[in-house]
Amino acid sequence: MKTTVTFYAAHALCLVLGVACVVLVAHWNASYRGGFAWDGEAQQFNWHPVLMVVGLVVLYGNAAVVYRIPLTWRVSKQPWKLVHAGLLLLALIFSVLGLCAVFDFHNTNHIPNLYSLHSWVGILTVGLFAAQWAVGIGTFLLPCTPLAIRAFVKPAHVWLGGIVLVLSVVSCISGINEKLFFVLKDKANGTVPYSQLPPEAVVANSLGIIIVAFGLVVLKILSNKTWKRPEPRNEEGGYRVRPSLSFSSVCGGKLMSGGVGLLYCGLQDIYTVL
Repeated sequence: MKTTVTFYAAHALCLVLGVACVVLVAHWNASYRGGFAWDGEAQQFNWHPVLMVVGLVVLYGNAAVVYRIPLTWRVSKQPWKLVHAGLLLLALIFSVLGLCAVFDFHNTNHIPNLYSLHSWVGILTVGLFAAQWAVGIGTFLLPCTPLAIRAFVKPAHVWLGGIVLVLSVVSCISGINEKLFFVLKDKANGTVPYSQLPPEAVVANSLGIIIVAFGLVVLKILSNKTWKRPEPRNEEGGYRVRPSLSFSSVCGGKLMSGGVGLLYCGLQDIYTVL
């Protein structure tokens, strides 16, 4: 009971921090950066941080902890696989739209692409995310995938999921810092220098801190073994291993191999009923 209450407290904190991330990133770009548009002007760029924070951080983080919710343990895992994959797909779509916004803005205004460390880490993150999602769909949702492959891929899938979240946090906070250095230069462009910590800098820095806090809470939820979805004992790596006809059978105290053993046991059961 105590473990469940602690989990829901952590999950509630995760949800609150996620909402705070969305509100702050939208407020920053709407109130301090001039709002939103898709016309090649500066307002188009403002979609980039909003879509990336919502997709790569908030939606991705919440998708990662779906299996840890105790209420989902009492039902089949299959529907929650679909929820997990659906949230991640939505996060991936938001991330791709965020990249489209910044690339189109750069190309329209003749600004070089992919020259900063932030952009390199960001592209790496989205690339790993897309690959992780595709492999996850092919491995865990397609019914034709052998159970042995699922059991083999699962540890790497879980590990890489955590790595993508860490890279997402790094990409977002480095992007926030880079943006502030670009726009808060001096009084010549009508802004107060970043070094003087104007209100915009306070809002954006606070956003970065909340993003880090959100990532830490999600990682804590994922790393706590007592909050992991329990798997049946006769499952290996979370996937049921079906008995094979080649396995030995014990019937009436006698060990008999393969199909002969199964047939003998079946005949014994029929004889007992008769």
